[in-house]
Amino acid sequence: MVIKTDLCAYTEYRIYPGRGQRFVAKDGKVSFFINSKADSLFHQRIKAVKLRWTQAWRRMNKKGKVDEQAKKRTRKAQKFQKAIVGMSLDDIKKKKAQKPEFRQQAKEAAAKEAKARQAQKTKAAPSKAKAAPKAQGGKAAKLPKGGAPGGGAKKDFKGKK
Repeated sequence: MVIKTDLCAYTEYRIYPGRGQRFVAKDGKVSFFINSKADSLFHQRIKAVKLRWTQAWRRMNKKGKVDEQAKKRTRKAQKFQKAIVGMSLDDIKKKKAQKPEFRQQAKEAAAKEAKARQAQKTKAAPSKAKAAPKAQGGKAAKLPKGGAPGGGAKKDFKGKK
């Protein structure tokens, strides 16, 4: 059995038989309200959109499941590879295709080579360190015009003395 229901002109709620108030305006327009509260607010000219409990407010503020199907779908950014400085795309793909053990061995070999280079630098550094103080000694004796090594005293431009 189907029950005939009307919609409230103010709240847009369903009005079941035996409920509600019908209002006929001077121009003949018929309004059907769910209760006296809706009738009173309509006659006070209070907009239904401003009341949170009305369907008009919910529609205006995108609440509920009315527009659930119309939601925008965001696209996921597609991943792609491109060449970097020093390596072409083919080289990168070859490296990725290598087995992890082989890559680990190459990494260790590179680390050993870097350590060997560092050891050579430290051996060469003491000989340079002996020559360095002589070169710096001449520069350290020369001070800036202000006299202090910190950049000199600040000048006061505000008042003439």
